[in-house]
Amino acid sequence: MMVSAKPRDRDFIETVEGLLFCVIGYLHPPDRYTAYLKYIPAPYGKWSRGDTHYSRAVPFYHVSQVENTYDLLRSNYPQYLFRCPVMNITVSSVPRTNVKKYYRPKERLKEIFDEGPNDPLEEKLLNLVDLITTQTGLNRSDFGVTGSILTRNHDPSFSDIDLTIHGSRASNSVRSFVKKIRVMGGQIEPYDEDEMKRWCLARSNRFPLGMEEMNTLAKRRWDYCFYNGTYVSFHPIREDSEITESYGELIYHQLGIVKGTAAIRNSAESIFLPAIYELENVKLEMPKGLEVAQLVSYEGIFCDAFENGENIEFSGTLEKVSGTGSFYRAVVGGSGFGGAYIKLV
Repeated sequence: MMVSAKPRDRDFIETVEGLLFCVIGYLHPPDRYTAYLKYIPAPYGKWSRGDTHYSRAVPFYHVSQVENTYDLLRSNYPQYLFRCPVMNITVSSVPRTNVKKYYRPKERLKEIFDEGPNDPLEEKLLNLVDLITTQTGLNRSDFGVTGSILTRNHDPSFSDIDLTIHGSRASNSVRSFVKKIRVMGGQIEPYDEDEMKRWCLARSNRFPLGMEEMNTLAKRRWDYCFYNGTYVSFHPIREDSEITESYGELIYHQLGIVKGTAAIRNSAESIFLPAIYELENVKLEMPKGLEVAQLVSYEGIFCDAFENGENIEFSGTLEKVSGTGSFYRAVVGGSGFGGAYIKLV
């Protein structure tokens, strides 16, 4: 099956073997989709669609969890591992010729609106979208739904709502609305203190950050909440006009570990995944003598977490980016280094 439109972050792919992959980012080879394995057909999986049950290949999105799936793919489906000549790392990806079905969040949400909900979770999804559009003036077409609702293997008794927001204008509007309504109280609620503590504890072993630093990140998160008791995540997605880089236009070379401090010059691109922060006043502890222009995070907890003018400390993988010119960037959540982080100074 061939797909002509641009692939977007959080699209899903079903392979000819029935594996379900989640698309990562916006840079993809012309004949493949970069994606991570999310659901595997299993005899007794919690998720199901018809007579097929599924188990999760990764319990949560983190580079270590994604890389854990590589052993499974290497042993059983080596065609889904690819040495990318642009990123210069091995990634999981799906050849276009192996795509059985391509799932797009916008199309799935429109389908549920047009045909009506099939269960209470789908009904709650539609009510949430109508609430947001009524309050923000946005259109239903600005939204989509990803995750298990997208692939129709959700279970209303425990599944979440994973809402995609398309374009920076719509994403910024939803962010303002969610922050405002959470303070006012009502149907959309933030984490309470117990939930926030559990969130911090669950992630404290993934990043070299103290509980106070994790708590600061937790309090800044707007993209997760509860809607009438159901866990909801918001995922800003680039529109086609906002996908400005073509595959192969730039080449990325990993050069080892980088650590330093900087000030955030521009955080506008941090609302998407990967989050991009433009830096200034960079001071590197290691290596010395380089100017790092960007800080890029593939870890969702650092998306839209720091504002213009704030001072940060970071550690990650140093990359040289080559194209018509060249520059250096620091990457958090890239392959090969698990001790990466960003925190306020």
